[in-house]
Amino acid sequence: MPICLDDDQFGLNRLAGADCLRGKSAVEFREADANCLEIGLINNMPDPALEATERQFLALLDAAADGIVVRLTPYALADVPRTDVGRRHVSSFYSEIGDLWDSHLDGLIVTGTEPRASNLRDEPYWGSLTRVLAWAEHHTHTTIWSCLAAHAALLHLDGIGRRPLSDKRFGVFECARVADHHVTAGLPPRLPMPHSRWNDIAEDALASCGYRVLTRSAETGVDAFVKQSGSLFVFFQGHPEYEATTLLLEYRRDIRRFLRGERETYPPMPQSYFDRDTVGTLTALRERALSDRREELLEELPTAILAAKVTNTWRSAATCVYRNWLLYMCAAKARGLKARSGRKEPKPVRAAPTI
Repeated sequence: MPICLDDDQFGLNRLAGADCLRGKSAVEFREADANCLEIGLINNMPDPALEATERQFLALLDAAADGIVVRLTPYALADVPRTDVGRRHVSSFYSEIGDLWDSHLDGLIVTGTEPRASNLRDEPYWGSLTRVLAWAEHHTHTTIWSCLAAHAALLHLDGIGRRPLSDKRFGVFECARVADHHVTAGLPPRLPMPHSRWNDIAEDALASCGYRVLTRSAETGVDAFVKQSGSLFVFFQGHPEYEATTLLLEYRRDIRRFLRGERETYPPMPQSYFDRDTVGTLTALRERALSDRREELLEELPTAILAAKVTNTWRSAATCVYRNWLLYMCAAKARGLKARSGRKEPKPVRAAPTI
């Protein structure tokens, strides 16, 4: 098992999202080994998605960390709005963000959340998140900023504002690899990637501020991009961590919100995701919902049957990207160990496979 958690606070028997790791053999974590990495996960996702997000990142890191040991610590921002259930979950399984400042991490992953304010600076967690940004730049080898966290980071670092879209950018989109970089090593020229967002970032704004675009799509615009400063910051507008059914469950949630009157328009169907028969089934449900708007109609959505028909077409690309990210950290940690001790640089693990 290449993923391990702090057994005192975050043991596998306690962290709900760690079910994907159960049954695997324990592994020793050695601080002075360049192939043993300390990574933090700041999970800002809304309460209903907390455990799913844990599972997604744990499973992806587990798949990517062949020959690398990753010790993962989850953190929570106290300012992210939560229900009593969500607060109990993070207080039981997560470390407080104050513990981050004195920690020694090789890398960090920061997730997005659902926005509540039109201006990200007005979000209740803005102050905490910007402090994380400043800390990560000087205390990690590399940090991943996912979706809304990426937009917040851009706004704070370089004043780059997001642009609202006319409708949700939702589905699986073919992206082109447009740059050679550590993060994209071994990726094919074109790869599928899921997106689920209401806002976008202009590529010319990124270029003018020194960001390097790695992947983009004609339909979605920029997908992944990086900027090197004190730490290598990696930004994803898409969601390589998503499971096969994540878009289906998001679509079902959005349909329920429409049927409850919590949103005015019927949600768009995720693009390039469902097969033809499923599209027909969902189109028929939409027609009924538009003429007979009531929550009971959701019972006609055969979620379990549809879940068995969707496929994670982006998994190999996502694993390759995260493998490259881990290898980057191993190399950076090896250089640091060598500089501090004067010992021979540890032998690195094998390179990421080409897919």
